[in-house]
Amino acid sequence: MKIKAVWQLLRFEHGLMYSAGVLAGMVVSAGLDFSLQNAILGVLTACFLQASAFALNDYYDYEVDVANRRFDRPLVRGELKKEHALLSFAILAPLGFIAAFLINIEVFLLALIITLLGYAYDVKLKEFGLAGNVYIALSMAVPFIFGSVVATGKIVESSALLAFIAFLSGVGREVMKGIEDVEGDALRNVKTIARTRGVRTAAKISAILFFVAVLLSVLPPLLIPEFMDLKYILPVIFTDIVLLSISWKLFKEVRREDIRTYRKQSLLALAVGLAAFVLGAF
Repeated sequence: MKIKAVWQLLRFEHGLMYSAGVLAGMVVSAGLDFSLQNAILGVLTACFLQASAFALNDYYDYEVDVANRRFDRPLVRGELKKEHALLSFAILAPLGFIAAFLINIEVFLLALIITLLGYAYDVKLKEFGLAGNVYIALSMAVPFIFGSVVATGKIVESSALLAFIAFLSGVGREVMKGIEDVEGDALRNVKTIARTRGVRTAAKISAILFFVAVLLSVLPPLLIPEFMDLKYILPVIFTDIVLLSISWKLFKEVRREDIRTYRKQSLLALAVGLAAFVLGAF
């Protein structure tokens, strides 16, 4: 039970997704012409730093998660204490920064900037609503950029395209998430679109962002020759169908009790889409 609770605190499934994004960014940018050691260190950087940010998030969001009845959070269930979250952050953050520094100074500085933004989100930025949504979406997109910098020392256009698609999907998902969390967000006065502009407006914006991301998903095969392959096209078709289905439902009717289901469906869709990016890169 403790192992499961620690996994849920650190959201290691997200770490695996971020790691896959880093590898995809490396392959899209440099083929297989990169250092295996740097690839391993890049994956460790992503895993450690994202886990530290999630642990800090649960520490600061404890009261909000209780109000939102987030029983998927181990702190809310009482399986772990707030001190455990803070200790996890204190251990994992230095490990992540050390891994980044061992690659090169450029990678370290990129990891430092993005991670500090993550910690700022946990402490305060989240309360600004859309700005917080943008940061979370950026954290979903940046592994492709990070992988490009790890492999080549620069941001390659192909990795930037994948990052932009992931970014739009991420903003859509975060705006939608604000509909479900509207009561708990009031405790920290989090100014989400759902709270400031209404649930209906948030649903429409989320739907439009998902739809635009689906439209852009046709570009990689047209611009990156390796992606003109069924191992990219088939998973992306699945992702697009799920996101279009969610978009249609959000436009048609918004029921808060359905948002959690849409969140799970969208996470699955984005995971499959990430797999498509990885498979297409190879």
